[in-house]
Formats: sequence, structure tokens, C-alpha cells
Amino acid sequence: MSRRLPPIESLRVLEACVRYSSFTRAASELGVTPAAVSLRMRNLEAELGKRLFTRSGPKLQPTPAAVALAASLAEALRMMEDAVGSYRRSGQPLRLTVVPSFAARWLAPRLARYYKRRNATPLQLDVSIDVRPGREFDMAIRTGHGDWPDFEVTQLMPVDVTPMLGPQLAASVRLESPRDLTKLPLLQHDDWPLWFRRAGVRSPHMRYCASAYPTYELDAVAAAEGTGVALLSPMLFASLVREGKLMQPFSEVLRGSSWHYLLVKPGEGRAAVQDFRAWLQEEMTCGR
Repeated sequence: MSRRLPPIESLRVLEACVRYSSFTRAASELGVTPAAVSLRMRNLEAELGKRLFTRSGPKLQPTPAAVALAASLAEALRMMEDAVGSYRRSGQPLRLTVVPSFAARWLAPRLARYYKRRNATPLQLDVSIDVRPGREFDMAIRTGHGDWPDFEVTQLMPVDVTPMLGPQLAASVRLESPRDLTKLPLLQHDDWPLWFRRAGVRSPHMRYCASAYPTYELDAVAAAEGTGVALLSPMLFASLVREGKLMQPFSEVLRGSSWHYLLVKPGEGRAAVQDFRAWLQEEMTCGR
């Protein structure tokens, strides 16, 4: 018996025919005529020396051997597609979409360390809070509760918050206890009641600023300019505290229910993606 493989195109047609149990539907997927599919299958049966399909009236039934062969072919075709896709993407930047505060306050200051790694793949950054279609990125860093069922999710860091404000606003009142913050306008945030409760303040009378900002980064800018007191991450905004642009008047930090997560597509096996994920995790444990 010949050990020469049948044409790959014939095997691809077989896989589609078994999947649909129909020459017509397979032909529609492959963009050819049903007659061309039928001829391919007759030639393949002759080459393999085995029947692949039986007919019962108008219904096409693949044989058990054909079903088993098609299952193996589907996996082999997927592996070939992945291999070709990886080759096409090799040398290209990894497309990373990141929420603004994480990008500006955590990622950007550390990228120099990432690029010192051997064979570090360049990153094409997209800074956005919007949900992007999966085809538009290779990796995403988003904030939430981890409920992205279409992706493999890696937990990075919790969204911790504590009050921060600009020096000029801080000088306008005596901040001796957490309750004194109620004398100042608060930038809108859902966790203010929880933070006051953690700080031991019961039933605080809170006065919120009229404007709400869509990102922590804008909250930080508004707080530094004296608009109000913001709930911000002490980790992400530590540099503004060191520079004197913001003050953290109290030590109480609230760990929120949200985390920063890395999202990748299921089954993502590219070495460049795995290397970047490993670097992120190293930085989370060693380089905060």
C-alpha cells in the first residue's frame, strides 16, 4: 500500500463533509461546487481504498472510520493554521491594550526593564478603557472581577484605594481624623462609604463634586488641582505623592473587589505572549 499522503486539500474537504454530513454544505463553506466536492471524495476513496460515506436516500452518512479520520484531520488542520499564523506574526509587535492608569502609572515606568530581557518582543500599546474585539489585540489588561469567559484570565493586582488630595486643598482644613474629609468635596467613587466604614467613621455626611471622571488618571489630575479628594491606588499613584503633587493623609487602605487582570485568548501558545505574562507576574511579586 502506498505511503504517499493524499492531497491536503482533499483531506480538508473530507473534514468539512464529515462535519456537516453534507456535500452541499461543505461546498458552501469551502467556496466550491457540490459536484467538485463529490468528485474529490470519490477520488479520495479510490486513493485510500476504503469507502468514506454511505447514502440512505438523500442523507449522507460518514462511516465510523471516516468520522475518526476527520477528527484527527480537524486537529491537524488547526495545528497547521496555528503554525502558519505564528510564522506570519513572528517579528511583529505584540498588540497590548491597557487601561490608562495601569499603563501610565505602572507599566510605562517598567518597560525599560522588560526590554532588557533577552528576545523581548516589542509591544504595540493601545491605551483604552473600552472592550476591544479579540481580533484587535493579542493581550489585554483590564480592571474588573475576572468574568471574561472568552479569555484566559491572569490575576495581576488588586485595586486598592485610599483618599488623596492636593496640598492646597489639604491646607484649607485641619485633617486630624478621617471624618475631617467630610468637610471637603469628594470626587465621585462607589467605595467612599466602604472606606469611611473601614476608617471607623459611621454615617458620614458626604459631599460629592458635580463632575464624575471616567478614569483614575483624571481623578488624580483633578485631585492634584484641588477639585476634591479622590480615592486612588497608593501603589499606582505613589510617584505623585513623592513629588508632592498629592497627599495621602490617612493610612487606611481599602481593598476593593476589582483587580487588574491580563487577558489572552484560550490556547494561546506563542512564546512571546507567555514570556510577557511571566514578566508581568515576576514584576507583581518582586518589582512593585
